Amino acid sequence: MSDEVLESVKKCVGVIKGAKTDTEKFAALFMVTKTVKAEKCNPRSKLALFEAIEFKFIKRLLLSDEVPAGCPPFVYKSVAMSILTALCSVQEVATHQEILQNVDVFLDIVLGEGDEDEDEADEDNLMLVNEAYKCLNFIATFEQGLKALFDVDTVGKMCKVYSQKSFQTDEALSLLVTIVEKFGPPSWENNVENFNTLMNILAVDFETDHSERKFKLCSILSPLLGNCPVEIVQNSQNTCDNEIWPSKLFLGLRDILTSKLVKAQRDPAIKLASQMLTTFGAEWSLQDEAKPKVFFLMLIHLASIEIRMQLEDKKFEQVLAAENLLGSCFTILEISIAFLSADTLDLEQKEKQQTYTALKGAFTAVLNVLKTLSVSKKPLETKEKCFVCLMLMSLSAWLTLETSAMKPAVNNILPFALQIANESFFAYRARYISENVKSEDKPVTYDPLSSVDVLRAFLPALCHITVDDKGRAVLLKIKQEEVLQECLAFHWSIAHYKKPLIPKSERCKPRGPEPEIPAERLKKMADSRGAIISICNTFMNICVLEVDHVKDSPLFFTLMKFVFDNLPELKNNHDNLVVYGNMAVLGLLLLKLKTAYIKKNDFSICRYIQSTIRFLWDAYTVDENSNNSRFALGQLVVTMTYKESWMELQELWFLGMQNLSGILTLVPWISEFAIESGWAEGIIDMLVKIKPGSLPTNVKYAYEDLLCRLIDANSDLVATLKKKDAITACRGHKFMELGKKLFGE
Repeated sequence: MSDEVLESVKKCVGVIKGAKTDTEKFAALFMVTKTVKAEKCNPRSKLALFEAIEFKFIKRLLLSDEVPAGCPPFVYKSVAMSILTALCSVQEVATHQEILQNVDVFLDIVLGEGDEDEDEADEDNLMLVNEAYKCLNFIATFEQGLKALFDVDTVGKMCKVYSQKSFQTDEALSLLVTIVEKFGPPSWENNVENFNTLMNILAVDFETDHSERKFKLCSILSPLLGNCPVEIVQNSQNTCDNEIWPSKLFLGLRDILTSKLVKAQRDPAIKLASQMLTTFGAEWSLQDEAKPKVFFLMLIHLASIEIRMQLEDKKFEQVLAAENLLGSCFTILEISIAFLSADTLDLEQKEKQQTYTALKGAFTAVLNVLKTLSVSKKPLETKEKCFVCLMLMSLSAWLTLETSAMKPAVNNILPFALQIANESFFAYRARYISENVKSEDKPVTYDPLSSVDVLRAFLPALCHITVDDKGRAVLLKIKQEEVLQECLAFHWSIAHYKKPLIPKSERCKPRGPEPEIPAERLKKMADSRGAIISICNTFMNICVLEVDHVKDSPLFFTLMKFVFDNLPELKNNHDNLVVYGNMAVLGLLLLKLKTAYIKKNDFSICRYIQSTIRFLWDAYTVDENSNNSRFALGQLVVTMTYKESWMELQELWFLGMQNLSGILTLVPWISEFAIESGWAEGIIDMLVKIKPGSLPTNVKYAYEDLLCRLIDANSDLVATLKKKDAITACRGHKFMELGKKLFGE
């Protein structure tokens, strides 16, 4: 406020302060109105006037219904609001403590108009509401003002104004959107019902209004949906049955996107469609009972075409100018590809080919942009990196679905892509830790890259990339395994959730039922389990295909110790079973290649082998009820615990059996753990109960090879197995090699 108070304003302030009665002060206000209009008042001058008048005086005028005889009934209120509107246009007044503490005064004026029909409203009343909106908009221009409006539930009050179709509802909607965009889902904390009511009204308008307003509504609905309360998504997965707005928005968007449009009309519709997919998933786009696939496939084609139009033959500065639109297009493709990869949508061959062609065109354009950036000598700014993250999130989904798509082009940009992905991972990890570790230190400033973990999205694609010789060579050259190890440790800390320790002073006291783990944490745990599975698969591919590298790498020894130390701590329950199997088999692959570093007195190996044996042992059982006869032999079946996930576990089981057998030859003393566990006897017990000739060939070889290796490592096992009627098992299932080892030639 370097500007001095204007001389005319100083005179005006003197008159106001010299007023001895409210009547004299009110008369002076007309002088204020003339001064503000006649002079180009600077902020300091307006503040001086505001403080001289005092807000409590203006408030009395606004609340008073008594006026002198012969005066219009709204004279006090009209003058007071005119003064406030003139003064609130500068930050110094709009954020003044007196204003912020009394924003309800403006809201009450707006809400008071809600009880009257617009056609019957008095002209002075409408003017008053109009002036109140101007003041509210001035206040909302500044962060302190927005906070004050948020604190008095302006969102809920503006919902009421709009739902009652009061005067100037568009101003109410605009103010509401401004607050919601600033504060996000907490804006609706106590307003979920208001949210649905507002969305239902807007959605009906959106479907039925075919004027230009239809397109303006797109730009209003998008931020409202982008800050949708969690309760709406969690409790309304079948929301079309409970609320009309999701289906109405579908009809309105279908109407827009199937019409001939200019760019200004199409862009907001694409953004809204992207937001609906984000909120409700790809299933939302399949509502047309007659032709459910048409709209979904159309969105993919529209997004793909728009990406090509915005990326091809454009400088990166031009591309960035369309960041918001492209972000929506990338989101549409990312969600749609994930849905396609689940293989729940029955597409005809022609539809598959057309979709593949559209997606390939879009991602060819993406790869070309990434290639240009990768060879540019100019370092990327943070904003540019954030945009690259948007492209990479969508590209990673495509590479997961199309595992062999455009390999040379992908390998070319891989170092650059993973550099950005790794940066986003480290930023995301730092943010996660700071948000979950209580600290009294100064507030944390978040890296913009922390909003998404691009590396997490890339993990499934890396599994496929490591199978390709050239892709794997790139990963090893840039030492991506080092980051993957850190990534594994991070996701393990989330997935392997431990309840907080109870203080000693509280342990003897009676406690109620254990509190449930919050839904948000359960969601993150499930996602981290998926990340661990992908990382394990990537490491297993490297172990199998880069034997010499793994043998010589200290990092893989550290990784092996991580598996040994942590697997026994993991509960082998339904949620963890696939993670458990992946960790167990990864440990075996590493152990087989790192036998030279193994020490017999390392207790962690003992616990790890016991855990691995438990995983392999529990996979199969005998179904003794498969025949009605009491004395009939049963069938070998996958246990109920494993059955649901057997598609993911089957290959792991065979790989685990094969590698454990190989390890027994290299490190014979490990056989002690298997023998002490009773597993070998358990296998014989099971085989004796199984109908001869019914054992699957691959399972037969896996069990026979393991038992033979155990005997080679420890001949004392022969006597033990004979006592368990091993001869019956060998004869019934034609275990020739095992028979030779048990009973000689």
